[in-house]
Amino acid sequence: MKRQARGLMLNIYNCDLHIHTCLSPCAELDMHPRAIVETALGKKIDMIAVSDHNASANARFVMAAAAGTGLEVIPAMEITTSEEVHLLALFRDLDGLLQMQQLIDRHLFGENDEERFGVQAIVNQYGEVEGFNNQLLIGATDLPIDDVITAIHRIGGLAIAAHIDRESFSALSQLGFIDDGWRLDALEISKRTGLEKGRLQYPELKHYPFLTSSDAHFIKDIGSSITTIMMASPNFDELKMALERQNGRLILE
Repeated sequence: MKRQARGLMLNIYNCDLHIHTCLSPCAELDMHPRAIVETALGKKIDMIAVSDHNASANARFVMAAAAGTGLEVIPAMEITTSEEVHLLALFRDLDGLLQMQQLIDRHLFGENDEERFGVQAIVNQYGEVEGFNNQLLIGATDLPIDDVITAIHRIGGLAIAAHIDRESFSALSQLGFIDDGWRLDALEISKRTGLEKGRLQYPELKHYPFLTSSDAHFIKDIGSSITTIMMASPNFDELKMALERQNGRLILE
C-alpha cells in the first residue's frame, strides 16, 4: 500500500526496534553485527534498532555492517532505571547514543560475573572480537524513570517504555502505572501479547502509540514480531513523525 503526502510517496516499512547484540549478557554470542544484519535482510526488515542493556559499543559496528545494504539501523539502548523499569532510548545518530552512554556509565555500578550472567562481547562488523565490557550491564542504574526520560529527550532521543505487558522489568509490573507526565513517545507491547490484544488489554493507554518488537536475544528471533510503519523512508526522523502522526506518517495496527 502506498500513499502520497505533501508531494512525497509514503510506503509501508517493516521495523524491529528492539534487538540485542552479543554485548548483552543474556544474548547468544551468535548475535554479532554481521549476523544480525544478514538475518534482518533475509527477513525483509527495513529498519532495526540495536538496543543492548545499558550499553552501546556494538551499535556502530551493526551500522557499519549494514552500510550500503538498504537496512536502516537506529542506534539505541535499553536502560534499566532505579525502579528496574526497562526503557528503550532511540537516537538519530551515534553522537546522541554516546552522550546517553556517558550518563549511564556514571550511574551504573558493579562488575559482570560471566559465569552467572554471561559474556559481554564487543564484536566488529567483520566478526572480530574487539574486547569485553566488564560492567554489570544486567543491573539497574540509580537513575529514576523520570530522570532517564528527561535525559533522553534532552539529547533529542525517543523514550519508549519497553514490553509493558511483561510481569517483570516493565513500568506496569514495577510501578503499577504509566504517568502521562513522563511524556513517553510510545509504549512497546511484547510479541507474546501483540498489538491487537494489547489495545484491548490496556484501553486506558489508548492515547499512546503502541509498537511491538522481537526483543531478540537469539538470531532466530529477529523479526519474530515487527511494527509496520507508513512513512517516506525508514529513518529516525520519519519514525518520530509516525509516532506523532504527522504528515500522513503513522503506525499501522
